[in-house]
Amino acid sequence: MRQVILDTETTGLSPQQGHRIIEIGCVELINRRLTGKTFHTYIQPDREVDEGAMRVHGITNEFLVDKPRFNEIVDNFKAFIKGAELIIHNAPFDVGFIEHEFKLLKDKAWATLDKHCQVFDTLTFARQKHPGQRNNLDALCKRYNVENQHREKHGALLDAEILAEVYLAMTGGQETLILEEVQTNQEQVAKESERNHDVIAVIETSFIQATEEELAAHEAFLDKIEKKGNKSVWRAVQEATETQ
Repeated sequence: MRQVILDTETTGLSPQQGHRIIEIGCVELINRRLTGKTFHTYIQPDREVDEGAMRVHGITNEFLVDKPRFNEIVDNFKAFIKGAELIIHNAPFDVGFIEHEFKLLKDKAWATLDKHCQVFDTLTFARQKHPGQRNNLDALCKRYNVENQHREKHGALLDAEILAEVYLAMTGGQETLILEEVQTNQEQVAKESERNHDVIAVIETSFIQATEEELAAHEAFLDKIEKKGNKSVWRAVQEATETQ
């Protein structure tokens, strides 16, 4: 199972207002393990960054002047995310901006991202798991003991790396409980099997032959039963055995 944790930084809040992506950060998971492979790039948006957005991520217009445009990095970006499940915090925001960039390129094949990737929104999942609580990335880091003290400002790659740890912690609890339950059941079955084996061993090694006095007493007891007009079940079984 290949997953890509993805985050973007933008010039503002809405592509409908002409805002653009200025940074993309991705980290790769395979079978829920970090592979060390990443995709990261800054992008020249051909417009100015809003002051409010700049306060969040700290990326200035001057910094972006010599960065590649989206059409220059798009092929590598598509290759990295194609066929993967994208793990995104507040997915409608990032997906909306990515699809807007594809539409500006008139790339109809990628204008709808879910044709090429599955999308898992960690914000929606967190709200279902922790209703009525704060579920932004900082709050989730605190809740799941994920270190984020080095995060002074938002950054796409840094946030993707932090989100990867949060996602694994947030979705690993149920899986861990299931594994622990299976392991416990297996241990109980093994102990029960061992206990039954011990009981059988005790029965086999504790058999004691009756003495002549005990056998005589047993026969006398059977005679007493039959004198009362009752047929001894023990002797009926014994006779049937002897005639076979």
